[in-house]
Amino acid sequence: MVNRASLDPEARVLYGESLAAPSGYVFDAAVATTYSLDFETALAAPVSLALFAAENRDEILGQPLALLEGAERIADRLAVYCDAGHIQAQTQPQSRLCSLLERMIIEVAAPQGGAFHPKIWVLRFKPQSGAGPSKMRLLVLSRNLTRDRSWDISLCLDGDVTRRVVPLNKPIVDLLKRLPRLTVQPVADEARTLTLDVATDLNRVAWTLPEPFESLSLAVNGIGSEIWSPSACARMGVISPFCDDATLIRLARLSREKPVLVGRSDELAACSPDTLALFERVSVLDEMAASEDGEEAEPESLQGLHAKAFIQEVGWDTVLTVGSGNATQAALANRQVVNNVEVFATLTGKASKVGSVENILGAQGFGRLLCPFVAGEISADAAAVKAAERRLEEARRTLCKAGLALRCERAPAVGEEAPGWRVWLTVSRPLVFASVASAFAWPITRGEGHRCDVLAALAAGADVDLGVMPLADLTRFIAFQLSDADSDARLLFSAGLPMEGVPTERHSAIFRSIITNREAFFRYLRLLLSELGDPFAAALAAQGGAGEGAWGRGGGDDVPLLEDLVRALCSGDGRLAAVDRLITRLAAEDSATDPVPAQFRALWEAFRAAMPAEANHVH
Repeated sequence: MVNRASLDPEARVLYGESLAAPSGYVFDAAVATTYSLDFETALAAPVSLALFAAENRDEILGQPLALLEGAERIADRLAVYCDAGHIQAQTQPQSRLCSLLERMIIEVAAPQGGAFHPKIWVLRFKPQSGAGPSKMRLLVLSRNLTRDRSWDISLCLDGDVTRRVVPLNKPIVDLLKRLPRLTVQPVADEARTLTLDVATDLNRVAWTLPEPFESLSLAVNGIGSEIWSPSACARMGVISPFCDDATLIRLARLSREKPVLVGRSDELAACSPDTLALFERVSVLDEMAASEDGEEAEPESLQGLHAKAFIQEVGWDTVLTVGSGNATQAALANRQVVNNVEVFATLTGKASKVGSVENILGAQGFGRLLCPFVAGEISADAAAVKAAERRLEEARRTLCKAGLALRCERAPAVGEEAPGWRVWLTVSRPLVFASVASAFAWPITRGEGHRCDVLAALAAGADVDLGVMPLADLTRFIAFQLSDADSDARLLFSAGLPMEGVPTERHSAIFRSIITNREAFFRYLRLLLSELGDPFAAALAAQGGAGEGAWGRGGGDDVPLLEDLVRALCSGDGRLAAVDRLITRLAAEDSATDPVPAQFRALWEAFRAAMPAEANHVH
């Protein structure tokens, strides 16, 4: 979080901690934006919002029941907008639980043709007691919703919803209001309403500024006429993993003293030596810092520098701007050139308290993680790789704008194969890919082993049979793998497509695929009955700390569960309705496969009959 030690490498903040509700409050609603995301991180976020904040993402991913309940509780209260075609994919089958994200993840496109690049969270929390004003939180990040171990910067602002409009929030409010109109597929009414509702409350939030800063301003590039860009100053420090010559030259000219630049080796190597000579010092992240003191990173995780910041000395003040924008023309240049959507937050404070550029980026601050950049020629291979990436990116954009859709239909049993559902990829018009050698597609729940060659069909505008699959595997998320015609480069990504003919019982099938036995049922039941705002109880239930008790044996260990049911009845917060929905979803024609013990089912029917009608209402 941004404060005096914001760029101190010792000040580390976990993503989950940033999403946790303030003391005395519980999560109510949120809108997030990201350039890219992966399904695992997106699945972990609802758990952090609704249940408990774990030490790391893997701890949450190891709790499928928590993932299931987190997604259930948050389904209609979280909207995540991401750049179309930048949902990450993998070759292995992904969890069926990813299908529960279909209502939350909404793909959008930048209105001016660039990248939709902002990384923010706008969260609303309500008092646990039910009385008093709501609180809101604004997270301005430099990282995406992905498995990313890069060095990043985040700003966390908390504030109260007041009765008066707060003008400084207008840029973010306008962005939120614009989001439902940027979608590449029709947006659900629920997501549109949620987004606009959060924007309305955000318009009236008074923020508490982090010390020692005295003022705040917010800006959004790429959706309107106003463009944020650094102004003239006594000295400037720039942290930007991506950069280009034109922007670096312009920034250097804004600084009376020679500025300081921190970037990535591959990007700096592509810049002119004359451009870099305009800076007093050009640094990169030390290799040991990039790998977290030498710790070996997982192959799919990103490392290195991903933070973006502009530090300016203006008179007696230090002005610190953080957000999503790099030192590139697409992010910063001017109204005619800017085509990325970016978010910036600028904090201003006295230099004597905040520190100077040298204090922040020097050896006593973030500088102790840096080492000098050593110039070298960019190789022909590196240039060829970048050219191939550009070609594949153009093919990705073509595919995402093509209006692809899915159609599913019931498929009868064939031989020893059980009946299932056949999925068709439907194409509205022929697509032209000038430099694509191959194109494969498969539902993310099935994996590369079920891939289909779709290049010829896409070129002909013909529908593609993606195969027959179990009901629980149906998903609107399709993985695409494109290969470049002039190199060995490949691109793997996912896209969420409209899906026609989805049976209403799919959700129940996903539940039955996760809750397969009595132990899982009772653990999930305790998770359902955990009180809002009680992360300890939720974590204990999800991790198996509460056993199934003595249902079916006539013992007395079932009493705590009965107490939980009674407390839920008295609270009237919808937990009993969730239990009833669970029992309905797990109903199976074959009693031998029903994970719900008969004794509990009988007790529940008696308990439900005694409930007042309003207890079944979900709040």
